[in-house]
Amino acid sequence: MKASAALALFALLAACGPMSLREAERQCFERARLASKPRGEMSVGVGTGGRKMAGVELEISSDYLLRKDPSAVYDSCVMNKAGQPPSRPLYMRPDWKG
Repeated sequence: MKASAALALFALLAACGPMSLREAERQCFERARLASKPRGEMSVGVGTGGRKMAGVELEISSDYLLRKDPSAVYDSCVMNKAGQPPSRPLYMRPDWKG
């Protein structure tokens, strides 16, 4: 019984540890994109019976509102999640179009 409790505790503590660098960079890349500019979409249409519909979705991060540098957001996010700096700076990533 004590061995299973210790194993459960060990598994719980392992889940709290840092994530892989690759996963941290993936998640933090999205955060940096939102720090560079808001994202959104707008839709307009006509439904059954001529009913008009419209919708707006806007995503603005607090990092954008505070005018934080996306590269600094990326660096600190990766460091917090993975416990190490990114493998390459944000502005050196080929997929960055900020």
